[in-house]
Amino acid sequence: MTEEPVDPSQIGERDAPPVEEKPYKIIFEANKCIAAGKCAEVSDNWEMELSSGIAKPQTYFFEDDELAHNVRAAEVCPAKKDKGVIHVIDRRTNTEIAPDPHGDGTLSVEW
Repeated sequence: MTEEPVDPSQIGERDAPPVEEKPYKIIFEANKCIAAGKCAEVSDNWEMELSSGIAKPQTYFFEDDELAHNVRAAEVCPAKKDKGVIHVIDRRTNTEIAPDPHGDGTLSVEW
């Protein structure tokens, strides 16, 4: 039996808060994080795990008032040849807000 590929937009949705309450989410490719710490410098949602050197968000789902600094964290991430490994998704439209390297809102997650 062939296993279907994972749709990144569905990650975490089973246990997610309602879209109306938290319309944005983060998809984080932690296995590709290079521990530069840029995300933690620009966003209160991101912190560096000292033991592993890997960043992690305090929350994956958030509201409008937390959007700007999470977008900034995605934009400054130098991993994956500057395409970033932090993806901010608008759950209402299932589009990538940041970093959006393709320029069309499609998810730039690589697994």
